Amino acid sequence: MKVEQYKNQILLGDAKETLRRLPSESIDCVMTSPPYWALRDYRVDRQIGLETTFQQYIEKLCEIFDEAKRVLKPAGTCWINMGDTYGTGSGSGVRTGKQATNRGTHYNCGWQEKGKAGVKGMEKCLLQIPARFAIAMCDRGWILRNEIIWHKPNAMPQSVKDRFTVDFEKLFFFVKSRTYSFEKQYDPYTKPLNRWSGTRLDATGKSKWDEGTGQKNYRNRNMRPNISGRNKRCVWSINTRPQKDSHFATFPPALVEIPIRAGCPEGGIVLDPFIGSGTTAVVACSLGRSFVGIDLNPAYVAIANKRLGRALGGNPNGVLAAKIPSEVDRRSRKDKEIIKKN
Repeated sequence: MKVEQYKNQILLGDAKETLRRLPSESIDCVMTSPPYWALRDYRVDRQIGLETTFQQYIEKLCEIFDEAKRVLKPAGTCWINMGDTYGTGSGSGVRTGKQATNRGTHYNCGWQEKGKAGVKGMEKCLLQIPARFAIAMCDRGWILRNEIIWHKPNAMPQSVKDRFTVDFEKLFFFVKSRTYSFEKQYDPYTKPLNRWSGTRLDATGKSKWDEGTGQKNYRNRNMRPNISGRNKRCVWSINTRPQKDSHFATFPPALVEIPIRAGCPEGGIVLDPFIGSGTTAVVACSLGRSFVGIDLNPAYVAIANKRLGRALGGNPNGVLAAKIPSEVDRRSRKDKEIIKKN
């Protein structure tokens, strides 16, 4: 069995069962966002997120990522976007994050009325599901490299009077071994280093105000050796993006692009076991990577294939014929212009 037979395909089925069909150590990168707990009913059997307790939800997710770990190459990376839930004590969760901002929220009402999932004694409490999940993953042998904050500048307002509006979600960066594939990403320089001299300390024997240095070791030193910017930080400000297709919870392409650039080599394979509307696949192809997608809902598989057809323009190799400049590319060009001016 070879992974090539699954490349650039979206497989219909349960995530854990379908992952068992993939060969071991065949995937370069996992990029996904599983359904959040007790927030939405996707109207399909065996779905994730309707477990009676969040402990059951976390256990089920970890079992899926046990299989993802098996198919991941030793140098592979795994990126998981998760949002949290507030306990209500009455059999439902209070929505946060992308699950609360997209279409289809009428399905939440039916789920909440069932009273199936509840956390007694934790009313109004932020349940810390992402943190509990990350700890459980580490207990199963994963190595957590970063806990990234996805800050959403255009976050939806929340009708609450006794707490602050939640405007972020977590993105966990896991690996399975200490040596792994990683391409550094950069944040742009937004300000000149000082008022007059630019990026180089050019004093050769004396200290000049705001320009030079009296320290011998720092003379003629470039204070900004990386033209692309500084090493990327762990708070990413990325706007949410509306989605025309009838999928309830989608992450923006920019959130997917950074991990794929960083954690998947060119020509590698990106796996999304909860591919939904296909954002991961579209971004992977635009960056010269292949993909394998999995989803339990036939309607979402159809949506994803429709999006891929529009994005790929009928290219049978699953790679965009004309690569569209990405947001990262545009920022990089802008950074270089800023540096030239300074």
